[in-house]
Amino acid sequence: MIINEQKELNHIEDLLGSRARIKILKMLALNNELNISLIITKTNLNHTIVLKHLNFLKRTNLVQEKKFGRIKIYRYKNENVKARYLKKFIEIWEGDL
Repeated sequence: MIINEQKELNHIEDLLGSRARIKILKMLALNNELNISLIITKTNLNHTIVLKHLNFLKRTNLVQEKKFGRIKIYRYKNENVKARYLKKFIEIWEGDL
């Protein structure tokens, strides 16, 4: 099961196959760090959906969770080569360049 899950994490269609996941990824890429409340507000998604997709993005190593007591901050992992190039793609697509 773990092997199949790891294979799925490497496919771009699994990463970009959800509109909600793309919204979350875009918000984090453009803002670098956000807490879950801000992600929910900026994406207009509910807490359960956001949490589900953040867990997926953590498993793909594109997002890191930092804990400060009860507060969790989600950080876009710019040091990851795939994350860096995906961010550049988002910036180009959104017309920021």
